Amino acid sequence: MKDTKDMEILLIPIGVIHSPYREMDQTPFQGRMSPAESVVEVFQEYSDGLKDVEAASHLYILYWASQASRDVLQTVTPWGPEVRGVFACRSPSRPNPINLCVVELLRREGNRLTVRGLDALDGSPLLDIKPYSGRIDAVPEARIAWFGERGKKNPGEAANV
Repeated sequence: MKDTKDMEILLIPIGVIHSPYREMDQTPFQGRMSPAESVVEVFQEYSDGLKDVEAASHLYILYWASQASRDVLQTVTPWGPEVRGVFACRSPSRPNPINLCVVELLRREGNRLTVRGLDALDGSPLLDIKPYSGRIDAVPEARIAWFGERGKKNPGEAANV
């Protein structure tokens, strides 16, 4: 078996995100809570992959958080003073800053998708798009034990758990 630690993985951006956020401190803690609109531009050579995308009301957007720190393994979340591992929270700073956001698809114009609820910085590289399904993807009983009831207090201020 090959040692995966030495494997090289090549990610190729399939597009770019145009958002109102220029600096990390401007982004919402959870994109889904934001009413702001963004445009997800898919590069022309990948635009055939958008066939039937408008049949989905919501999408997963995977993007590269290029301004995030890659040497962070532990962090403090906005929910308390405790230090958490980055794999136990949603901090954008992590060894591979691949971020995931569920967005509402508002409209498609060619290779451009106008969406609501994206927390990416303007110019972020787009890695992938997948349809979100409430029947397949939602797990109502899912929980984060340390998060407890804190997530229900101020959903508009929900943080990078």
